[in-house]
Amino acid sequence: MPLSQSQRPLYEVKANLFKGLAHPYRIRLLELLADAEEVSVAALQAETELEASHLSQHLSVLRRHHLVVSQRRASHVYYRLADPRIRELLAVARALLLGMLSEDRTRLDAAQSLPAIAGGSR
Repeated sequence: MPLSQSQRPLYEVKANLFKGLAHPYRIRLLELLADAEEVSVAALQAETELEASHLSQHLSVLRRHHLVVSQRRASHVYYRLADPRIRELLAVARALLLGMLSEDRTRLDAAQSLPAIAGGSR
C-alpha cells in the first residue's frame, strides 16, 4: 500500500527523528543528557573526547531534529533533552539491544556494562 500525499510528510518527520539518532556518538550524547537536567558543551566534550568541531556537528544534527535544545549563558552553552520522553526512547532502545544480543554472550556482557540511563531499566 503506497503512502498517500497526506501521509508522506508524517513519515518524513518520523524518518528524520531516526536520522538524528543514526550515529553512535549522537546516541551517547543523548544518554549523557538523559542523566542530567542540562550539560555544558565542555562537559560533553570531556566525556566523549570528541574534537570540538565534531561535537558541534553532532549537536547541530540533534538540534535540527528537535532532540535537544541549547541555551547560552555568558560564554558557556548548555544542552538538555528537548522532551523527557527521549529518556524513555533510549531505555526502550537499550532493552531492544539487550534482547537482540541475548544470543551473543560476549556482546551482551559488553552492552550490560554501558553506563545506566536515568529513568530507565537495564
